[in-house]
Amino acid sequence: MPPPYIYIERNGIGRFLSAKQNPGVSRMMNVIWLAMIGIGILSAAFHGNMDAINQAVITNTQEAVVFAIGLTGIMSVWLGLMKVAEKSGLIHQIGKAVSPIMRILFPEVPENHPAMTSIMMNMIANMFGAGNSATALGIKAMEQLQQLNPYKERAMNAMCMFLVINMSSVQLIPLSVLKIRADAGSANPSEIIGTSLIATIASTAAGILACKIMERK
Repeated sequence: MPPPYIYIERNGIGRFLSAKQNPGVSRMMNVIWLAMIGIGILSAAFHGNMDAINQAVITNTQEAVVFAIGLTGIMSVWLGLMKVAEKSGLIHQIGKAVSPIMRILFPEVPENHPAMTSIMMNMIANMFGAGNSATALGIKAMEQLQQLNPYKERAMNAMCMFLVINMSSVQLIPLSVLKIRADAGSANPSEIIGTSLIATIASTAAGILACKIMERK
């Protein structure tokens, strides 16, 4: 899942800003994208490859729409399952089971705070590869963590830890990647599950360790 906020550090103080909070960031991103598109078009025109531009636009936009529609089913299923799990109390039970670990990872967050539920739901969605579904849950968790933040202009440790775990999240079943492999005609789309699990466990462990070391400074 992409981060809902942009991290900015000034004078040794880091903080998360959204495009709404910092219009300059939004304008900068628009300029970068416009420059990339303009450079590509000029380069194609210079080398006489404008037909390639037209073909790429037609082909890739069609593939993007087909891919988005294909993901709709997967995302709908997992968003629905997450909502059912929340209403049934399953998320709460899972939260109680892993609460000792969560207290170590997020000592600044009270045990029964809504942010813990949002963080847990985000982690579960990411574990099953439903990264797009986890985006809304991640944004909600960040907003709830910001309510606990005593220094509104900079990120608290829990926000940094959550961002790292969210970006490197352990994936039990990478649904999006499996669908891409299946659509591409892979003979065995699920063969990457084991290696993906090992890689994401290693990256998450490294991220958590780095955060805990930085928290001590």
